[in-house]
Amino acid sequence: MTTPARAQATAPTSKAAAEKSARRKPAAPWTSWLPWCDRQGRFSALRLAAFLLALLPAVLILYAAWMNQLGSKPWTEAIHRTGTWAVRLLLLSLAISPLRRLLDWGKLIGVRRMLGLSVMAYALGHLALYCIDMAFDWGLIVSEIVKRFYLTIGFVALIGLVALGITSTDGMIRRLGKNWQRLHNLVYPITAIALLHFALQSKIDVTEPVLMSGLFVLLLFYRGLFRWKLRPSLPLLAGLALLAGLATALLEAGWYAVASGVAPWLVLQANADILTYWDSVSIRPAHWVALAGLGVALAATVRARWSTRPERQRRVSPA
Repeated sequence: MTTPARAQATAPTSKAAAEKSARRKPAAPWTSWLPWCDRQGRFSALRLAAFLLALLPAVLILYAAWMNQLGSKPWTEAIHRTGTWAVRLLLLSLAISPLRRLLDWGKLIGVRRMLGLSVMAYALGHLALYCIDMAFDWGLIVSEIVKRFYLTIGFVALIGLVALGITSTDGMIRRLGKNWQRLHNLVYPITAIALLHFALQSKIDVTEPVLMSGLFVLLLFYRGLFRWKLRPSLPLLAGLALLAGLATALLEAGWYAVASGVAPWLVLQANADILTYWDSVSIRPAHWVALAGLGVALAATVRARWSTRPERQRRVSPA
């Protein structure tokens, strides 16, 4: 039998335990593991769209292989396509955070992990296809990675992406604490290395690597915008878009000057031809980067004005 004194002594402990149990979150339903459902197990059209987007490149590559549409060197072409999509999805995953803030779209952050894991999957597929193409000759594979600079930096980027993917789980976030953010900030130098690898293996035509690099510069500008806590006004965002376009043109000119010996002013003149001819043939990567930034600026401005309107004006009147 419990004495009154003992009961009084154990009562606070029991009460604290009960409160702690009440505060404990219920277990997530099994449907939360489905890629098209959110953490509460509810269907999410946004997650489904992100999942299909991540899956589509693999389906297209497999279909092209099945239909013998990968050219005379199918393994090499598949290697290039998986690597290209890894870079594209990497930039898309980096765009999630700035777009979430600029467009005030909180749910967008829910697809960042999925896109990040898809980047790791395509990067690993990129390496696996390379090993298949080399007939799993590990001695030759290692020697090629060590001897060829573009393969060396590509392998370094792959290791970084795998490290980020492995530590992207909720459990690793809790274990690493503040170190988790420090680790995942390495995604920016990893992206720079991956873009350099992309450009080096592209050799002659670096149109897409330059475009991807320009978009990366634009994303870095957005990162600086939030880091310095500047208000994302339309003039500022438009200025960043034009500045990113200029940086892309300079990057393209510098690349061709170093890699091919082409005079930089010729590349800059090619970027300026759009003002003379107004022809779609004259559109360069720098123009696409500037247009993308201007599109984001316009969308952010419209979103900001819509969100500041009174609630009664945002309601649609009944017919």
